Amino acid sequence: MRLLSQTLARVKPSPTVAITGRARDLAAEGRDIISLSAGEPDFDTPLHIREAGKAAIDAGHTRYTAVDGIPELKRAICAKFARENGLDYGPAQVTVGTGGKQILYNALMATLNPGDEVVIPAPYWVSYPDMVLLAGGTPVVIEGAMANGYRITPEQLEAAITPKTKWVILNSPSNPTGAGYGENHMRGLTDVLMRHPHVWVLSDDIYEHLVFDDFRFATPVQVEPGLKDRTLTMNGVSKAYAMTGWRIGYGAGPVELIRAMGTLQSQSTSNPCSISQYAALAALEGPQDYIAESRAVFQHRRDLVVDGLNACPGIECPVPQGAFYVYPSIKALIGKTSAGGAPITDDEAFATALLDETGVAVVFGAAFGLSPHFRISYATSDAVLADACGRIRRFCEGLG
Repeated sequence: MRLLSQTLARVKPSPTVAITGRARDLAAEGRDIISLSAGEPDFDTPLHIREAGKAAIDAGHTRYTAVDGIPELKRAICAKFARENGLDYGPAQVTVGTGGKQILYNALMATLNPGDEVVIPAPYWVSYPDMVLLAGGTPVVIEGAMANGYRITPEQLEAAITPKTKWVILNSPSNPTGAGYGENHMRGLTDVLMRHPHVWVLSDDIYEHLVFDDFRFATPVQVEPGLKDRTLTMNGVSKAYAMTGWRIGYGAGPVELIRAMGTLQSQSTSNPCSISQYAALAALEGPQDYIAESRAVFQHRRDLVVDGLNACPGIECPVPQGAFYVYPSIKALIGKTSAGGAPITDDEAFATALLDETGVAVVFGAAFGLSPHFRISYATSDAVLADACGRIRRFCEGLG
């Protein structure tokens, strides 16, 4: 009898985690490594949030809580949706999990049956297809081409929907591209979804507050209230408040779905960390200055990296609307050979040679479903980013 299950055989280890781990191992060996593979803010969690976590420990909030979140946090989440998105939810329509990833996972595990299809625009966050496969569903990938700003069109969405479609996953601004669906782009998609009442919408809004220039964030239910009864709107505190390690995500949707997700969570992780929940409460109810301050820093870094990469021969880097990633094309570099003798046959070969020869760790585009590209996270200092862009430029100049 085999030890490992057939279910596990459907999925692959996360490429971003693997590349970040390899970069860490090389650094431990003494190599001069710049890792631009991890998707998390490099700032400290704001002081008032850290203090709230400490106060929770001192107050004895170290025991089990309700499986899907303390009442105070659920009320704060409802207030956040009303204040920032104009959406009216009650606590029974809210679930809190161990990071946004668990919210997505719970929703898919609680709803998918064999043969159910989930429409996923590419480039996509690496975990979407594997979560669908783990839950027994079938990913249906639509390509959002660079020429369209990495966004899918209403026509593409219409063509992808079948009687078997259970969910459509939308992520704006996007990981890995930073592309955003403004109100007009989003309305084109919601108009299609209104014509297909059997299709549910999973909106991953984790980068809501990291938007730049004149881009205005819009979540699907905000644009089309008629979708509210079949939409799960997911968000969290990780990206907006530099709380990735605190592991608090949340979602709002129909009561039947929220209860099902709670049942699943009750038989897996049970409640999220009690201390983290009180810290998240402080994040949502306390001062919001950090959001604007960090957004300004990330916008400056975005401009630095876009300019630096577009100065590299053979790289074309669009300007993202949000998040903290760029997703440049290396189409012009495929078929060349690096100074170290590595053939650049695809974007994975590019990323491997770049790490081996320059010490810069990036994530290859195939991991996100669209090649030939690579992803850089610019959640690090100006000096590190400038050094990395210089190394990438010299690597590209050495290709023959």
